[in-house]
Amino acid sequence: MTKPVCAVVGVGPGNGAAFARRFAKEGYAVALLSRSTELGNALAKELPGSKAFACDVSDESSVAGAFEAVQRELGQVEALVYNAGSGVWGSVEDITTAQLNDALRVNAIGLLTCAQAVIPAMKARKGGAIVVVGATASRRGGAQTAAFAPAKAAQRSLAESMARKLWPSGIHVSLIVVDGVVDLQRTRERMPDKPDSFFIKPEDVAETAWSLTRQPPSAWSFEVEARPFAENW
Repeated sequence: MTKPVCAVVGVGPGNGAAFARRFAKEGYAVALLSRSTELGNALAKELPGSKAFACDVSDESSVAGAFEAVQRELGQVEALVYNAGSGVWGSVEDITTAQLNDALRVNAIGLLTCAQAVIPAMKARKGGAIVVVGATASRRGGAQTAAFAPAKAAQRSLAESMARKLWPSGIHVSLIVVDGVVDLQRTRERMPDKPDSFFIKPEDVAETAWSLTRQPPSAWSFEVEARPFAENW
């Protein structure tokens, strides 16, 4: 029996790897997409039927080639988790137009090209799920997020537009607003005084993503928040 396919775009050691493991646990073949395939190849060894693919979401031709390879080698994508996201920290006086453009290309334009790669097959099947991993910065521009916040805001608006268009076709588009610091080795090293309750556990964010793809269509969620219980919000 052919496994359903989940494409995780933006596979890193935190949320990306956790998404891959969670969907693989449910019997999915996971397409592990990222600019470098080093981590993806390592994950593929522990996740049966999964495979790493090189994909630079800021390059439309790279996205097209990657998803063509996914379809050819694993099959049509039934669930897409868009976890790619980047942006430099800096104020309006510090950032460059190139940095803002790069952030927009990764967070918003990359989402568009990846979604367009999977939507036709989902519409033909009359079902599918697209989960976008966002950030609190999409709701407000901080003094030092002059590049990151606009990019995440554009991503959120695009995801909402996608949901309004695609829900009637049976494609559940949803957004996880991640509010907090993800539990990674580098964040622990940078914040050694913080307790466990301060950090967001990647496996718990992945559980939220999985639950979104299981919601019945009579009560779909578009936007959910994921934050540690002790977060000051």
